[in-house]
Parts: sequence; structure tokens; C-alpha cells
Amino acid sequence: MLLNQIYHSEIPLFLREFSATDALLRLKSIGMDCGCEYTNFPAYKHSIKYNRYEHSLGTALIIWHFSMDMKQSVAGLLHDISTPVFSHSIDFLNNDYLLQESTEEDTEKIIYQSGQLMQLLKKYAISLEEVCNYHIYPIADNNSPKLSADRLEYSFRKFQSFGLKSLNDIISYYSDLIIGMNEDQENEIMFTSSELALDFSLCSLKNSINDVSDDDRFAMKFLADILHYALNREILTREDLYTTESQVISKLMSVQETKKAWEIFRNLSRTKHTLDNPCHNNSLPQDIVPSPFSQSDLLPSPGWITLSAKKRYINPYVQSHGRIMEISDKLNQEIQKFLDLKMDYWITATTDIP
Repeated sequence: MLLNQIYHSEIPLFLREFSATDALLRLKSIGMDCGCEYTNFPAYKHSIKYNRYEHSLGTALIIWHFSMDMKQSVAGLLHDISTPVFSHSIDFLNNDYLLQESTEEDTEKIIYQSGQLMQLLKKYAISLEEVCNYHIYPIADNNSPKLSADRLEYSFRKFQSFGLKSLNDIISYYSDLIIGMNEDQENEIMFTSSELALDFSLCSLKNSINDVSDDDRFAMKFLADILHYALNREILTREDLYTTESQVISKLMSVQETKKAWEIFRNLSRTKHTLDNPCHNNSLPQDIVPSPFSQSDLLPSPGWITLSAKKRYINPYVQSHGRIMEISDKLNQEIQKFLDLKMDYWITATTDIP
């Protein structure tokens, strides 16, 4: 059974029509893991690969299931339409990796520029303003760490992708969810079972920890450096970032320098870290991957970086009980440990190339 079949028994006609547009179909070639899935790091070596199209359709189906509202569901379907290749790695390129908002800036423009989408909006008497910002619908999206259709969908994707939970587990979570009024007098997707809410939250925290891991941070920054170099050397254009990952990879592979850098990136397999500034420590191991390009002068530079990350977690509401963090001391402690994670050290990576 596919996740989308769990979310709703069938895809309504209007979602099928919107999903068949070129702007949505492009998302089939935009991965969910921000380029990390191309590396050889352990978490991604055997993971199930998902794309932004599947996530977008899944988000829309969750919204439709709980709201039966066409406008909200279309807004959910279109929420990732401006996602560039390698997703949030581009936030590193844009120096927005702590907020991760830069990849959403062109949503309205991309919808407006799609004749297919605008024609469908007209057909269903929906205005552009009603679908270009899904944040206005709390079931679709709300302030972190509340539970929304978007966060719920990518959590389930990652549960399955990394083998954290079975489909039966996901069905159990989903069957327990309802729409209720939260402490802010706002509609929210919430659990009825404290036990299931806790289990879901602890598992989603594993996703959060992986998302800020040394492997992820190094891979995304390394990939952003490659793209920065390719843009400055006119191997790529900014417009290329809004095509498909296969097209961009093809262009990177067509030039010797970026081909070599891409192959190094693909073979990243393990990170190392040190508290000392590696520029002043001659005793550090030498089998490191040099970052091929410096953001400042585009010359080869040492492969050590120190980099923080956006820490996200989910704190669902439980009907008649409140937030699960208010109920569970265990979850409170685990989330606090996550928020206290230090990243003020240096990391680099090795490859599995002999």
C-alpha cells in the first residue's frame, strides 16, 4: 500500500488535474533529502528515495481528508512548487540555511507564470491569492512545533524511508488523528491517544536529529559550494536551479572540474570532527576531502567547516490533554537534549574511494 492510499482512498479529480501540470510534474525530479540521498552516507545508502511531487500530493490528500476544502487542498499541493534542485541545499547557497525560507519566495510567481495552473484556478473559481501561501491555512501549515499536514506527511515519508516505522504503524497514527481546537483556538490536526502521540513524537525526533547531523550539514554545504562554483563559472545559471536534478547533474558532469567535485560528493561516506581549529592543528588526519571551492575566492580550500543548523521538532496536541511535551517528561528531556546539541566544532568527510 502506498502512503497516499493511507491518506485518502482516492485522489479527487481536481487534484489529479492540478498534479498533471508541468510545474507539478517537475517536482518528480526534486528529491526530499536535499541532495544528501546522492551521497554514500550510511543513513542514505539504503533509504527509500522520495520526491517533492509525492510529498506535495500527500500533503494535499491529508488536507482534503480532514477538511474537504478544495482551496486549502490546492494550496497544500502547490506549497513546494518553487522548490529548486536539491531543495534546502540552495538555502546554504543563499546564506539562509538557519531560516530555510529562501526556497519559498517564488511560489506566487511560478504559479502565475504557469498557464496550465492559472487555467485550472479559473476553472474552479479559485484566486491566486487563495493558493499561493498555504501558511494561511492552519491545517496545511502552522507555526512550529505544532502538527500540520505538511509536517505530518514528511514525517511519515521519513519513517518509511529510513525504516523507522512500518506501514501498519503509520496507519495506526493516522487513524488516531482528528481536527480539534488547540490552545490558541485554532484548528489543528491532533491525536486522541497520548500513547500514540508520544510514540510519533519520539520517532519524529529521530528525523530531526538526522536532519542536523554532521553528515547532512557537511553534504548540503559541500553541494552548495559546488553549485556556487558552477554558477560563477557559468556552467550553470540561476534558471537551471529551477529545472530538474538530472539536468543540473548532467551539466555538472559535462565540465571536468565540476565532474570531479560531483564524484567526490557522491562518494562521501563518513564525517569526522574536531574541537580544534584545523588550520592550526598539524596532527589532524590527512585523509580528508578538500572542499573544492571556497565561497569567497573560488579557490580550493581545506575541507573543514563549522556550521550550525535549523533545529525542528514536532510537539503534537492531544485532545483534552494539551501538548504532548506537557504530558511526557521523557519527551521533554529528549527534545531539550536535542535543542542543546552543540555544533561549535569542525567537521569534514572522507569518501569510500580507495
